Amino acid sequence: MVGPGSDGRAGRRPASGGYRAGVADTAPAVPVALPRPEPVPAVVVLHVWGVSPRAVPLAVARMALDRRHLRTSPARFWKLLGTGDGRTFTPRDADPGHWATLTTWDDPADAAAFERSPAVAAWDRLAHERLRVEMVPVAARGRWSGRAPFGEPEPRRGTTADGPVASITRARIRLGRGRAFWRAVPPVSTDLQQVPGLRLAVGIGEAPVGLQGTFSLWDDAASLRDFAHRRAAHRDVVERTAREGWYAEELFARFAVRDLAGTYRGATP
Repeated sequence: MVGPGSDGRAGRRPASGGYRAGVADTAPAVPVALPRPEPVPAVVVLHVWGVSPRAVPLAVARMALDRRHLRTSPARFWKLLGTGDGRTFTPRDADPGHWATLTTWDDPADAAAFERSPAVAAWDRLAHERLRVEMVPVAARGRWSGRAPFGEPEPRRGTTADGPVASITRARIRLGRGRAFWRAVPPVSTDLQQVPGLRLAVGIGEAPVGLQGTFSLWDDAASLRDFAHRRAAHRDVVERTAREGWYAEELFARFAVRDLAGTYRGATP
């Protein structure tokens, strides 16, 4: 069996007998260039728009049209997202009445200018409500589409002590692991809705199946920590994730909320 990083030639026995060193045994090690860490963005913005049933086809079209606007914008990282209630992370959770964009910006002025862009203007005309959450990353680990979109922020004491916080989790489920994942989700989702300090929890994803995420908004960092580390249902899933290898890629990020405006389902979180 060929080992990791081997080309399969090292260790073969020549026809004359005896062991002859292969290329992998004698060639000097070639340093592997690790990907450079991405800088921590100055601002991360989540928009969630609510649309009427009649406007759903136009909202679906905007998911395609806005790619061009975002590609040419100064946003360093962006995602167009469908939403759901996150109770099972299957297609039956999908909420065609709410659609989202997530963007990261190196310059707050660019984030402010995006509010006057054709993409946002089109959504505002289409939607009957909008929620905008402006955030600053305070902790992040993992990858999203091979990127580290929130950089590697170093948590600092007092960063989130006096205000609301948000978290984003996102995972790409390994082929063949979906059934175990989907069976494990409902107890965690049910428990999440009962945690003190939770203001909002929305399922987010680039696709209805296989690319799963959650955005949650909390009164403070202590409430988020209580759910993440002290609730039995969530701890069990975290342990199973590592043990059973559900995810091909995963990300967790925590943010300090700097501004929150608008409504979701008719109420301000």
